[in-house]
Amino acid sequence: MTGTIKMNEPPPRPQMGPPGKSLKYNVKHTILVMSGKGGVGKSTVATNLAVTLAMKNFKVGLLDADINGPDDPKMLGVEEEKIYGNKEGKIMPVETEYNVGVISMEMALPSHDTPVIWRGAIRHNAVKQFLEDTSWDNRDMLIVDLPPGTGDEPLSITQLIPDADGIVIVITPQDVALLDARKAINFAKKVNIPVLGLIENMSGFVCPHCGYETDIFKKGGAEKIANEYNISYLGNIPIIPEIVDDADSGIPAVAKNDYVKKFFNDVAENLIKNLKK
Repeated sequence: MTGTIKMNEPPPRPQMGPPGKSLKYNVKHTILVMSGKGGVGKSTVATNLAVTLAMKNFKVGLLDADINGPDDPKMLGVEEEKIYGNKEGKIMPVETEYNVGVISMEMALPSHDTPVIWRGAIRHNAVKQFLEDTSWDNRDMLIVDLPPGTGDEPLSITQLIPDADGIVIVITPQDVALLDARKAINFAKKVNIPVLGLIENMSGFVCPHCGYETDIFKKGGAEKIANEYNISYLGNIPIIPEIVDDADSGIPAVAKNDYVKKFFNDVAENLIKNLKK
């Protein structure tokens, strides 16, 4: 199992607001990352956000709740690891070198090519077990990477964590994606969980050769919707090829690319401010 980064004298863990009822899962704050549709880079954002928060010395867990398409272990370089139980019968998260402990269905499958052909109730029970039977070890934050959309699985998971601190919605700027973003916002209202903010992913492309910026999928849609619904705009993540290349190599881009880190750091700082409120 990959070890965690060791530091001689780690700084004190940042102080957050009072923990909520999510302490029953042995975590202080639970953040759900969702999208109104697939293909917007939600898992990439969730993974890099978790690592960014860990870089700020928070103790972070990442729950990959997408049972059918579990990708987070690959992006953290631990796709070959398997989950196991401790002496107390608790599931142990796989610790990564980025100080993020991760749980995913990928780590329970016999091979990477094995499909999960389960009905909703069984998937619901699997996520429930990942929440309740995992030794999260009093983490400051648990990032839950939800399945895409607003259907059965996200609904089941929000019912399992009705006291989550809030939902972060990842969207892309084009009009079609913004329609789905509105559905995600209204989904959060229906399940009575606050929206902590919107992240606009794939927001503009800066040419690495000439520096010219092109708005391939438009730009600014998330901020417009945030103002419309009076919710927070956490920030934007441009199209940066290194994010994809690093994820395929099992490295979160924020761990090696200062340019990428700058954008995620802004998002994380805004998220922390909202949590403190």
